[in-house]
Amino acid sequence: MLSRGGVPSATWPVCNATPLVPQGKGMDDSAAINNLIQKCRPGSVVQLGAGTFVMKQGTYVSLNKGVVLRGRGAGITILTNPLNVPAAPTNNVNGAADTTPIIIMGPGRWVNPDGDARCQGLTAYQTQYMQLLTADGAKDATSVTVANGSIFSAGMIVLVDENSGGSWQPDPVKMSTSVWAQRDYSVVWMFHDPRLKWDDSPFPILTPSASNNYAGIGSGSDAACWFSRQDRPQSEIKEIASVSGNAITFTSPLHKAYRKSQYAEVTTFTGNNRHLLNAGIENLTAIQGGNGTILINNSAYSWVKNVEVSASWGDGIGLTDAFRVEVRDSYVHDMAWPYPGGAGYIFDIASGSSEVLAENNIFVKGNKVMVARSAGAGSVVAYNYADDGYIAYNNNWQEIGVNGSHMVGSHHMLFEGNRTFNLDSDGTHGGSSYNTYFRNWSTSQRSNFNNYKTGALISDVAQKNGPYRAAGVMRYSTFMSFVGNVLGISGVTTAANGYADSGPSPTIWLIGWNDASPHTPDPTVAKTVIRDGNWDWFLQQQTWLNSPAASLPASLYLACKPAFMGTNTWPWVDPSTGATYTLPAKARYDAGTPNAVSATGDACSP
Repeated sequence: MLSRGGVPSATWPVCNATPLVPQGKGMDDSAAINNLIQKCRPGSVVQLGAGTFVMKQGTYVSLNKGVVLRGRGAGITILTNPLNVPAAPTNNVNGAADTTPIIIMGPGRWVNPDGDARCQGLTAYQTQYMQLLTADGAKDATSVTVANGSIFSAGMIVLVDENSGGSWQPDPVKMSTSVWAQRDYSVVWMFHDPRLKWDDSPFPILTPSASNNYAGIGSGSDAACWFSRQDRPQSEIKEIASVSGNAITFTSPLHKAYRKSQYAEVTTFTGNNRHLLNAGIENLTAIQGGNGTILINNSAYSWVKNVEVSASWGDGIGLTDAFRVEVRDSYVHDMAWPYPGGAGYIFDIASGSSEVLAENNIFVKGNKVMVARSAGAGSVVAYNYADDGYIAYNNNWQEIGVNGSHMVGSHHMLFEGNRTFNLDSDGTHGGSSYNTYFRNWSTSQRSNFNNYKTGALISDVAQKNGPYRAAGVMRYSTFMSFVGNVLGISGVTTAANGYADSGPSPTIWLIGWNDASPHTPDPTVAKTVIRDGNWDWFLQQQTWLNSPAASLPASLYLACKPAFMGTNTWPWVDPSTGATYTLPAKARYDAGTPNAVSATGDACSP
């Protein structure tokens, strides 16, 4: 499922023997940090001392080099923009005063694949950046053939994508006559005929061809190119191991099939779009970013470790076109404006980002604890504590918990060992597919907390907030697998909570649920979902619905007990009995020491 880059910086030499310290008196520290980054050699550590480093209007730290930016510790070394103090609860402010991030890791703020026409058709010159596949690229294959392999070379980071293959299909939830989708509904756009009031902005429906291998030529604002090239929402980023003639071999297998009939192609990242390699952010706090706080753009084999992020306008940590990036041992919390529309997402994997690892983190108190937007192939989200996703103006709505959704096309992600309030996949902007949920504990309710905007207590049990589910798959998301999870809470999840595949009442399962009138559940979800070996506290037993009972492995991506589990029981989720033990990320949070990580990494525990 995942080939990781790792965090090699423990042995890297320090560039500046005397840590850089803030200037103080409210002066802008971004230039001093950026100058130091440029002076240090790749493979070295840039040290920041204790104190608060200030970013002023329009300035940010540009980590555009393969070095580590390392502070003295979260809460000790702080990077902030004082213009972006979160609004008072009674102040109806819906945007930051300065729409500038705190740290951007990557070659720049606005980067894309080469020839990224997005909402435009191909032109002849773009063939210097991309090549169509001459035969299907099979799932799990490590190589593809293209018309001309001369534009590629070993070590290149490239994008593999394909046209969605969409056409008008019967709308399975009866909200409209037709929906734009693949015939098997593995890709479904939120685009109907006749149109619905909540549809995403449409794109022209044209027949793709070799000279214009997009489904439509958009305006620049249509949803078909928000997080992908035009009508190419399923994709993944790969590293080239070798090129022989027109055959390209990758360092990891394809996570899905890419079809010649759907104009699959390989596209380069070069020049100003070339991926930054081997950069890291460690041991610091970043707060009050204005358009995201830590943005990771076009970066590979890079990482965020032991970092705290809070009071972010936009993404706490956001990844775009990232490859084998790790986010670990970190604490991202209390978004400044927890509203939908990207205003307060905690962790965001977007635009083709692939083989990402998010491990041993705490993600709490934001609009959505995580999203995956036309991205995620081969990624692992594991052993995180993810809680208290909410909409600030609606105390009664349970947001999505651990998921790989929120834009059409996300696929083949593994969610393992997390503790959260629901496992789900939303259909707001279309469906995701082929994601796996393994050995998680999903409680079906958020921990009690206070709404930042209103100060009101949010208690799902007392207020009967919903949609109430431990595991769900919303309309249009297909081919999902739930295996070996513990669902609900012992002594709490009772008959009053119900047990159903769909419907408005509180449940363990909401399969194919639909929040839009007439609320018809999506039958394609139930037909394609796998639910095996899960323990739920309504039935108080482990149930196998698709396969005979079998023993389950400890992990789907780890070969042994990871070091960060310490002396705690592993696996910490036992679906054969419903027992759950200690998750280190949750234990840190409960102890009031969320930044105190005693052990890290995936090396086997002694």
